[in-house]
Parts: sequence; C-alpha cells; structure tokens
Amino acid sequence: MTKQTKILGGVLAGIALGAIVAMVISSDKDSALKDKVGDWFCDLLDKSKDKIAGVADMVKDQADRIKT
Repeated sequence: MTKQTKILGGVLAGIALGAIVAMVISSDKDSALKDKVGDWFCDLLDKSKDKIAGVADMVKDQADRIKT
C-alpha cells in the first residue's frame, strides 16, 4: 500500500466510526440500535484482542528461534 492509500483508508474509517458514534449518541429513544452497535464494538474488540495475541505469540516464537 502506498502512503496515500493508507491515509485515505484511515480517513474513511474515521468518518465511518464517527457516523456510528453520532448515531448511538443521538438515538436516545432507540435502545435496540445502541445495543446492536455496542455488541458490534465488543465483538470487534474481542477479535482485535485475539489477533493481537496471535501476533504476539508469533513474535515470541520468532524471537526464541533467533536466540537459539
């Protein structure tokens, strides 16, 4: 990826996240939407933690291989 592509992707992701947060904050009447978005964020966070843990394990394995 080029630098411009990464920047554009980050900007678009920020816009999307901002829109979701704005919908959640502004929709006081519809708690079902808040629950769905909250569940989506929790699932996203759980998946991210799993991926980070996997990457950390791979880095540890590589470091152990280099040391030996």
